[in-house]
Amino acid sequence: MPLDSSPAASSPPLPVREPPTRPFAPLHLGRVELAHPFVQAALSGYSDVPMRRLAREYGASYTVAEVMIDRFANEAKGKGRTAHYFEVADIDHPVGAQLMGSEPASFVPAAERLVDAGFDVIDVNFGCPVKTAMGGCRGGYHLGQPDVAISIIQRVRDTVPAEIPVTVKMRRGIDDSAESRDRFFEILDGAFAAGVAAVTVHGRTVEQKYVGPSRWEFLAEVKRHVGKQTILGSGDLFNAKACVDMMEQTGVDGVTIARGAIGNPWIFEQCVRLATRGEEPLPPTVFEQRAAIRRHRELVEEIYGPDRWLGVLKKFGYKYARLHPRFESVRAKIGKIRSANEWDTFFQTEYAIDEAGRFPDVDDVST
Repeated sequence: MPLDSSPAASSPPLPVREPPTRPFAPLHLGRVELAHPFVQAALSGYSDVPMRRLAREYGASYTVAEVMIDRFANEAKGKGRTAHYFEVADIDHPVGAQLMGSEPASFVPAAERLVDAGFDVIDVNFGCPVKTAMGGCRGGYHLGQPDVAISIIQRVRDTVPAEIPVTVKMRRGIDDSAESRDRFFEILDGAFAAGVAAVTVHGRTVEQKYVGPSRWEFLAEVKRHVGKQTILGSGDLFNAKACVDMMEQTGVDGVTIARGAIGNPWIFEQCVRLATRGEEPLPPTVFEQRAAIRRHRELVEEIYGPDRWLGVLKKFGYKYARLHPRFESVRAKIGKIRSANEWDTFFQTEYAIDEAGRFPDVDDVST
C-alpha cells in the first residue's frame, strides 16, 4: 500500500527523550539555562520556523533564527510573507534572533523589535563572510574595526532588558595577520566587558569563508583566555563525534551546529547520547527519515501555506537525501519535481521500504 504523504497523515511518534546526565557543565546564556550544550546555529536561508521547531522536537536545546539585517528588522511589516520571520510560539523557547548590520544606531530599534516579538536572546553577527555582507560593511567586516564592533555590542546591551541575554558570533579574524588577531581579542574582551552572556567563535577567518579546516586549537586558546566566560565553538561540526570532540579538545562550553544540522535533526540527540552514554550513533533508517521529512512538510505547509511549501521542502529534501542509501538517485529525482503530486509520488516510492541509512561523507555535508 502506498504511503500517505499528505500533511493530514498522522506522523509516527517521535522517540522518547531521556534527560542527559550532563557530563559537561550546565550551559547558561545569561538567565537562559539550556538542557545540554548542543545547539542549532543561525543558518541563512535554512533556520526558519519549521527547521527550528523540528530541531527542538528532535533534541536541540536551543535554536537561532536566520540572520536578520537590521534594516529589514526595522522596516518589514511582519505580515503576510514576512510574518514568519517574527513568529515565536510557546513551543519555540528558548530561541535566539541574530542581527547583522552596518551602523551601530540601527541595531537599537531592530533589537527592540525582536525582543518585542518574543525572542529570548539577541545575537550580534560579526561572522558572516559572504560577499554581500562584507560589501555592505556588515557581519565579518566589523572584525576589522573594533571600535565600531564594541559600540554595536554596547548599544544592543544597553537597549534590551537586562533579563534578555546578548551574545556575539565571531570568526577568528579577517585573516591570519597579527593585526587581525589583535583586533579579534580586542573585540572579544570588549564584548564581555559590555556584558554579553556568551561569544560563539568559528575557527575559520572571514577570508577563508568555508574553505580549509576550522582551527580548533584557536578555540582552545580563546577559552583559556576568557576563563569562566562562556564560549561556544563553531566550524566543521558535521556529526556527533565532531561535536563531542570539539568540547573535549578545546574546553568550549557548548557547540553551535550549523550545516551539519540541515536535513539532519537527529544530530542533537546523537550528541547527547554519545556524550552521556558513549553510544556511537547509527544513521537514521529510511523509515526514520520518512517520519522526519513528513513532519517537516507539515511544519513547512503550516508556515508557508499551500502555494509555497514545495520549493522550501525541496531545498531541505536535497539535504535529507544525503542520508538515504541511494542518495545520488534520490537527489537527482528531487531536482525534477515540479508539483505537489510529483513530490508525493517521489516520496511514496523512495521512502516506502525500510532500510539502513548512511552517514554522508564530510565533503558531501560541507558543500
